[in-house]
Amino acid sequence: MYYNDETLVFFNGEWLKAKDLMVSPYVQTMHYGSGVFEGIRSYETPDGTRVFKSLEHYERLLHSAKMMHLNVNYTAQEFTDLTYQLLEKNNLSNAYIRPLIFVGANMSLTPTDEVHVMLCAWEWGKYLGNKMLDVMISSYQRPNPKSCHVEAKVTGHYVNSILATTEAKKKGFDEALLLDAQGYVAEGPGANFFFEKDEVLYTSPLGNILPGITRATIFELCNELGFKLVEKYFTTEEVRGADSAFFTGTAAEVAGIASLDKVNFKLKWEDSLGSILQAKYTRRVAFNEYGNFSLV
Repeated sequence: MYYNDETLVFFNGEWLKAKDLMVSPYVQTMHYGSGVFEGIRSYETPDGTRVFKSLEHYERLLHSAKMMHLNVNYTAQEFTDLTYQLLEKNNLSNAYIRPLIFVGANMSLTPTDEVHVMLCAWEWGKYLGNKMLDVMISSYQRPNPKSCHVEAKVTGHYVNSILATTEAKKKGFDEALLLDAQGYVAEGPGANFFFEKDEVLYTSPLGNILPGITRATIFELCNELGFKLVEKYFTTEEVRGADSAFFTGTAAEVAGIASLDKVNFKLKWEDSLGSILQAKYTRRVAFNEYGNFSLV
């Protein structure tokens, strides 16, 4: 589903066919998870194909690379320009874009000067689908922020996400919700989390979660719509008594949650603040509201 015989990727300054790309089996990233990546979406708009918040995503990618001691010789704007070339070469409009920075052959636990850059893209629907989600509290916690850079989008961190999602699906749920090391609600395996109570939205503060680009967009939309939004630490019991809840992320966009641990939220989704934000977000990305796109 990710590529065919004609798909092109950008790799270390060249355009190569994805099927011909080869890397050493000794790359440190494969063995130890010491790479960084991003997930970005482009949309077909009335003004053509536009990449949503490309500069913000690539600035986060470069920050993640810095945290992992990876030297990258591209700017966020250069990455943005390459992304539009990637989409054009592969005839893609509504696409998911995956930049990956990984390191070369190195079996020691130290950084290496051999750093590789790849950009690829494919058509991909909403990661969590379009139906309301049944979610469970995971037995896995998010990593302690003193153990790693939780604000960096590091490949190795997603082992935690795979374990949490796999556990949830094996138990008949659609997705997991993870707590932080202190026992407060943190985020989903691949998305930030919001809940609504008495017409106020709540979400976890930064420090134990990935600072999502879509999360930041929800903050902007709440400000525009006059919705009250509070960042605070909260428990699972507070969430179980909530009116509604949703996940946000580039791959998932805005995904409504029906229940937590088989306890339904009180409001119908169409009556919730999340539903309004979902519609507003869809309009923002589909109709090219200029302040939120990277234009070339």
